[in-house]
This record gives sequence, C-alpha cells and structure tokens, in this order.
Amino acid sequence: MAGRSGFTKARLILFSFSLGFSILFVTIIYDGGEKTSCLCNNLLMRILVVCQYYYPENVVISPICEELVRRGHSVLVVTGKPNYGFGKILPGYEKITDETINGVRVHRCNLVPRGESKKSLIANYLSFNRNSKKFIRSLQEDFDFVYSMEMSPVIAVQCANIFAKRHHIPHLLHCLDLWPESVVATGAFPRNSLAYWLLFFWSKKIYRDATRILVSSPSFERYFIEILKLNKDISFIPQPPLIPASNSLPIVYPTAYNFVYAGNVGRLQLIENFVLACESFKNRKDFSFHIIGNGTKALAVKELIKERNLEGVVHYHPMMTPAQVSSYLASATALVVPLANINSPVSRTIPNKLISSLYYGRPILGCLQGDGSIVLKRAGGAVFADEDPNDIAKAFAEIMAMPKEKLNRLGMNNKKYFEANFRFGKVIDQLEQEFKSVIKR
Repeated sequence: MAGRSGFTKARLILFSFSLGFSILFVTIIYDGGEKTSCLCNNLLMRILVVCQYYYPENVVISPICEELVRRGHSVLVVTGKPNYGFGKILPGYEKITDETINGVRVHRCNLVPRGESKKSLIANYLSFNRNSKKFIRSLQEDFDFVYSMEMSPVIAVQCANIFAKRHHIPHLLHCLDLWPESVVATGAFPRNSLAYWLLFFWSKKIYRDATRILVSSPSFERYFIEILKLNKDISFIPQPPLIPASNSLPIVYPTAYNFVYAGNVGRLQLIENFVLACESFKNRKDFSFHIIGNGTKALAVKELIKERNLEGVVHYHPMMTPAQVSSYLASATALVVPLANINSPVSRTIPNKLISSLYYGRPILGCLQGDGSIVLKRAGGAVFADEDPNDIAKAFAEIMAMPKEKLNRLGMNNKKYFEANFRFGKVIDQLEQEFKSVIKR
C-alpha cells in the first residue's frame, strides 16, 4: 500500500507541475488576450521578406529564405516577376502571382522588364516600387517583423517600411548596395545632377524609416553617419556567397597557369586593365586569362582583346550556368578579385565575388582597397596589385613563379578564413540573432 500511495503522490505532483507549466505557457502566448510570438529558446518567427529579385533569378535571398523555412520559420516573400539576367519576364511567369518554392511562399508583383536601355531600367525600378506598395497595403497577415534585402535599387524596399509602420513591427533593412552612391560610382548620374539629389533624399528617407540597418561591409556605416547624417542602429552581417550545388568536375585547362574572373564586367571591375596586362604573356603557351560574365564594359573588353591580338591568351566566355562557373573557379591557378579605387564608399566594400573566391580555396589576385583588402590580408591567401596593367602583369608573374606547395598553402588559408567567417550556416545564425533581438516581447 505504501508503494502505491507513493506512486499516486508522484503522479499528482507531476500533474500539478504540468498544469502550472501549461498555464504559464498560455499566459505568455496570450498576454491580455492579444496573440504574440512564441517565446521559447527555439523562437519560431513569422517573417515578411521584401526583395525585388528571387529564384529563378540567381540571387542570394533565395537560399536564405529556404534555410529559414528549413529551421522552422514561416516566410512570405514579396518580389517581382523574374527577369533579371533574362532580359524579359521568364516565359511561364507572366501570369504567376503566388507560388510556394521549397516551403517559401512567394508573391510576385508585376513589373516592367529591365531590358537593356536606361529608360527600361528606370521603368523596371519604378514599376516594382509602385506595385509592391499596392500589394503591401492590401496584405492583412500577421508577421513578427519585416526583413528586406536591398541590392539595387533601394526604392525596391520602400514597401517594407510601409508595412512595418502600419502594423507596428520592426523592419530590418539589409544593405548590400549603397544608394544613391552606387548610381554615381557606376556613372549613371553625376553627383551634381538633379536626379542624384532626388535619389539622395528618397534613399535617405527609406534608410531613416527602417528600424535597423544591416550592412554587408563595415565601412558602409561611415556612409550612413557622414554622408546621409543618420544615427542608426547598424550591424555588420556579411552577404552569404552564392555557391551552386554542383557535382560537375572541375575544368581541365589546356594550359599550366589559368587565371579566372567571374562576375559583372562593368566600370568598377577594371577588366580592361587585366586584358592589357596579358600583353606581357601573349607569346607564352602556358598562360591564360578567362573572363566569365557580362556587363556595360563587355563589348569594350571584347574589342580590346581583338585589337591587341590577345585571343590566344584571353578567353571571353559567354554567360554560363552557376554550376559551369563553379567548375572553372574550382581548378583555376588563381582567382581575380578587382574593384576600382574611386572617390566613393563603394570602393571600400567587400565584393561578393571575394567571399565566393575564398570558398573555392584558390590563391587570389586582389586589386582593391578598403574592407575587401582587409579581408584578403587577414585570410593570408592573396597577391596584391595596383590598377596599373604593368603591376597586374607582375602579380600574374609572381603567382606563376610560386612552387605548387605555396600555391596550395595560399588556397588553404583562404578556405579556412571562409569557413571561420563567411560560411552560409554561420551567416544565417547571425541573421537569426538579429531577428530575435528586435521582436517585441
């Protein structure tokens, strides 16, 4: 009997404990009759994401959202009809408004395709700004906060401020591209133009209205303080690299020394300088420089290659799939990471191609200043050159003269630094901590 009485008493204690915990849990969830977020160690969040670009466009926000869903969070993305990198709205998406991709709910706003002219690009930006705001004003769901990824332009995330203000929730704006500074750096508008100043005050208001700014380069904070004169809550969260899942084998190059640049071919990438540097090696059969990408300087680069009779050593590739690009990068002698040193905060950024180059564990030929240069020096796997073609040629020669053991060591240094600082899962962990810190409790 004593044993049975003890057993009954234990069950009573256990029931009382469970009942007390249940009451406490309900009290937390329903505080005064109003539903709030689940406050537990594994906080599951309802996230509204705003970004003009999303899969099948090749952008990093897509794997970020999918990973957040994999971790148990609920995600709705407000984006546009896919056209970036395609020149037009991707066939089949003209009438698609809502879909679910790997657990992520996606709402696609209508927009004007980017096209190839400045006029069509402006129409693209303005149409998404208008239509995303129209949708946001009709959206009645509950979210814990808004997370926006600002690549270009900043006006694409204005709807995030509207929703956050209307529903009294935080808005975290992840700034990957400074506006309107990028407009000046790329030569789209001069700094003293009316268009620049209109963009300046419009951009400043969007940044000011966000609850918190996340920056992809530490030096961006100076721009907000010194240029925009904003005293904001700012955190450094790097942009995760876009690393394609690929089982394809590395390219087997026909030459012994192969340098690869993959990315935008624009004003800031100095690709013409690298082409000119290759003149020193035009009679060598063991050297090649591969350019993969497109951009505003693509035609000029192709013409320069032909004009200098460099077709034998400089190879301009048409657009490739991410998996194909990965194959070229994985077996290169060294990867090229340039960024022009102009009088602009944009020159001090950490290019995303730098982070992905670290991932591939190859030596890097760096031609850049600011935050990117600091990262490469800390990683300990780079050879540096200034922008002069003669200095770039010396850097090419220095890498080719290295013994294989040293080249491998430089590559391993870069890979280790990537794993310690820019690994995808680590960046998502940082994002989650930022998210949890702003949710009203």
